[in-house]
Amino acid sequence: MIRSTAWPTDASGVDTARLEEAAGRLGSSPADRLAFTRWVATTTAPLTAGTAGPVFATLAAVAAVDVALARTVEPHLDALGILAQAGVDVPEGSTWGVFAAEAPGLRLEVDDAGVLTGTKPWCSLASVLSHALVTAHRGDERQLFAVDLRHEGVTTHDEAWVARGMPDVPSGPVDFDGVPAEAVGAPGWYLDRPGFAWGGIGVAACWWGGAVGLARVLRAHVVSRPDAELLRVALGAVVADLADAEDAIAGAAAAIDAERDEDWALVAQTVRSRVRRAVDDVRTRVVGALGPAPLTSDPAIAARVADLELYVLQDHGDRDLARIGRMVVERGGVAW
Repeated sequence: MIRSTAWPTDASGVDTARLEEAAGRLGSSPADRLAFTRWVATTTAPLTAGTAGPVFATLAAVAAVDVALARTVEPHLDALGILAQAGVDVPEGSTWGVFAAEAPGLRLEVDDAGVLTGTKPWCSLASVLSHALVTAHRGDERQLFAVDLRHEGVTTHDEAWVARGMPDVPSGPVDFDGVPAEAVGAPGWYLDRPGFAWGGIGVAACWWGGAVGLARVLRAHVVSRPDAELLRVALGAVVADLADAEDAIAGAAAAIDAERDEDWALVAQTVRSRVRRAVDDVRTRVVGALGPAPLTSDPAIAARVADLELYVLQDHGDRDLARIGRMVVERGGVAW
């Protein structure tokens, strides 16, 4: 990977070569992926001020090898960071997801005894994880809870996941029927803390790493066809796009680790939108330059393209750009 000068100095301590080598040797079973996730967590501190550089570099390195694997690692590391910030102990050997999405017609409620009832959408890997952090409604407020997914009142719906991207990371809804849960922070704490924005930048680091993996495919084709001028043009454009995205992530990591006082919601959304644009451009360039052959004959390349295309849709495109515009008008936050 290109290494931006904006990265915090301690990010250089991440052994990305070792991470990529381990990810490349990994089997495809859920058990293998979860074992790898737990191993990464033993070598990576939770995301807090002071660790953002290494965490983002770790996520990018994993995604450069396997986008779906990064989609497994990222929420586990995010959950560990949230629990560390809240001062909640983590059960030994546990694997975690973070289920905070909302969808029309689906609602998860919590009663005064801390019991969950209802349905939560977009619950990635719920059928194989041991635990999750879930947001639930308590009246007009939302609060975060830790829940044991092995409770008999938990029903997962992997069959609802029919995506061609990330088919091995099912993200269907989950029903909770009288499931006890432990509060993590007060109502509103999960969304209001700076760490919420930092976690969103961690997702963007995964997008960027996935695009790096595509760029490596293009580079290999350029090396094999040194006289193909159009391939060199495509590679040059991809290098520029990846450098811009990396600078966005690295700059945010440096600000987090320096404990700067920022409008973190604005920073995170701007970073995510910059990375989304770059990743979309990289994917389009690489697919256009290589043509249909790799997408129809190489399962690894076809999977990477489909996985990455789906993953970046966690950014909401024009809706999120409108959100940036609204925040700037209401709160300022830009230098010009």
